[in-house]
Amino acid sequence: MKISAMHPVRLDAERLRSLMEQYGDDVWNYAYVITRNTHTADDVAQDVFLKAYRGWASFRGEASEKTWLLKITRNTALSYRKLAFFRRVILAGDRYVLDANRRAGSMHAAPSAESVVLDQETEDEVWRHVIRLPGKFRDPLVLSVHYRLSIEDISSVIGIPPGTVKSRIARAKAKVAASWKGAQDDE
Repeated sequence: MKISAMHPVRLDAERLRSLMEQYGDDVWNYAYVITRNTHTADDVAQDVFLKAYRGWASFRGEASEKTWLLKITRNTALSYRKLAFFRRVILAGDRYVLDANRRAGSMHAAPSAESVVLDQETEDEVWRHVIRLPGKFRDPLVLSVHYRLSIEDISSVIGIPPGTVKSRIARAKAKVAASWKGAQDDE
């Protein structure tokens, strides 16, 4: 949702709460994708909304609020990753948390419990391969597939040209497919 160039200079508590409710999960999930740590993702998400509150006057409405918040999330999460303690605290056993509600509202007949479990396991495994990608490939892919941002919005969030975004998404998909195939061949 883009807003007009004429927006309030200050962000009131009610509007901040609305932004947190609307985009909080997206911010947290993207922070987790970058940091790979639930506690750090919590800290990043809190910082993002604090920065949004403090920097609301700098939001010009050239991109959607979601795009603006995800850009703040990326920059904040990358700053956290640079901290020396972060490299020592990463927990390998954390579950990869991504939006599991995408299938809600389906018009098809209810799938069997077994099919739901198998689908979820497959989806979780694919996301594990995505999470393992280097950041330069992972970030554009997650922003495209999971957050459904346009190439232009991804370009804005990451700060690279649209052509590079397209190229990295294609390469990321190829890397995930190759990794997935390799994992299946090993079984």
